[in-house]
Amino acid sequence: MSYLRKILAIVWKDIVAELRTKEMFSAMFVFSILVIVIFNFAFDLRVSGERVRAVAPGALWVAFAFSGILGLNRAFVMEKDRGCLEGLLLAPVDHTAIYFGKMLSTILFMLIVEAFMLPVFTAFFGVNLFDLRLLLIVVLGTVGFAAVGTILSAMTAQTRAREVLLPILLLPVAAPVLIAAVKATAGVLDGLTMAEIARWLQLLVAFAVIFPAAAFMTFDFVVKE
Repeated sequence: MSYLRKILAIVWKDIVAELRTKEMFSAMFVFSILVIVIFNFAFDLRVSGERVRAVAPGALWVAFAFSGILGLNRAFVMEKDRGCLEGLLLAPVDHTAIYFGKMLSTILFMLIVEAFMLPVFTAFFGVNLFDLRLLLIVVLGTVGFAAVGTILSAMTAQTRAREVLLPILLLPVAAPVLIAAVKATAGVLDGLTMAEIARWLQLLVAFAVIFPAAAFMTFDFVVKE
């Protein structure tokens, strides 16, 4: 319970800091809306419903991924620029609590942005996204993406070209998560059953479990180096 309270303290600190500035949320939301608008005008989606179902999953997860990258870029940069990261590392707390706290706050911010994006996406693309199966895919994909991105964000926060380096490192590693999320989303929109998209869901669950476990074992070395 003490370990959990330390994680929640970091999450609460990030929430309070974001409520004061609203920098991360506004940037993520505006960027995701811009991606949706560009995709909507790049394709003549009013011609065919099949074209909409073909384009919608990719457009949705491109918006989610790039808005998530913006959030991850700020996850440790603010701590580093304000000199808070050294204080967190010197605090009498297991360093893995910092990872899980940052991961949970990133997941929370991404889910909030995604909750606002889904109605906008439905309005632009004319696709009903309010399906419990699709919401499960969004949550699993977000958890897997944030689990990978948080540890890479901690690694790149120490570099000068961190804004450029994080996407270069993150996108290849997180590609299986994005591919599985796109395939599972397309399956739901095409009316497939859960059994037919089970392999993609299993891949999402694997990423959501394996990467936090790997980070638990390696994060202490990452932040110290």
